[in-house]
Amino acid sequence: MAEALVAEGLTYRVAGRTVLNDVSLSLSPGELVALIGPNGAGKSTLLRLLTGFLKPDSGRCLLNGKVLDGWSTQSLSRMRAVMRQQTQLGFDWPVEAVIGMGRAPWTQQPEPQIVSEVMQLTGCQPLAGRQYAALSGGEQQRVQLARALAQLWHGGAPRGWLFLDEPTSALDLYHQQHLLRLLKALVQEGKLHVCVVLHDLNLAALWADRIVLLHDGRIVSQGTPQQVLQADDLTRWYGAQVQVGQHPLNASPQVFLKP
Repeated sequence: MAEALVAEGLTYRVAGRTVLNDVSLSLSPGELVALIGPNGAGKSTLLRLLTGFLKPDSGRCLLNGKVLDGWSTQSLSRMRAVMRQQTQLGFDWPVEAVIGMGRAPWTQQPEPQIVSEVMQLTGCQPLAGRQYAALSGGEQQRVQLARALAQLWHGGAPRGWLFLDEPTSALDLYHQQHLLRLLKALVQEGKLHVCVVLHDLNLAALWADRIVLLHDGRIVSQGTPQQVLQADDLTRWYGAQVQVGQHPLNASPQVFLKP
């Protein structure tokens, strides 16, 4: 079981521009961490560095005290999975086959039982038998979540680190709620640890245990939703005039744009 994922002094540059600047972050087991910030803040880049898909110009990422480069591709793939914001496939496979791709780090044999269990967990059963390319954007996002969970499936449940980049961007209200409720429940079971990029601050407030706010390639605030989602701070970093209230059913903050 993964114990901790730590980033130390990550800096990343593209075409002479510093996209991330000396970012340090520790992700702990059993928590759902939301990365927020305005466009261009470096959220997706940080996600790709944390997962080993990008290499920093300086700094390092460690999983269980071992640098990501020190893990074999297969071992790392069994411990962390990534759901990108958009995934274009160069082939048109049925939904079950796309989800089954997640099992590649474990076996080259079909595993219909695991695929069925993941589809049930993620609510993808109505998509069974359909071609991936014919699905809507939201339906494709649901299938990609199932593929990522299948990749981490071990001993009857997903275990390890799951990273998601804007997983709710194409989902309707019902499926946004279903996805985040599912992630929260899996995290609370203690076997899955989640880091997710979200643009919707109210979704982050409702479901995240910790929020990390980035601006211009740096972490400028992190803590509980109540600590991070302060009206003056959000106005400063987003440039939008906002008011912060409280959700009517719990103590989580809710952010409103001023007219």
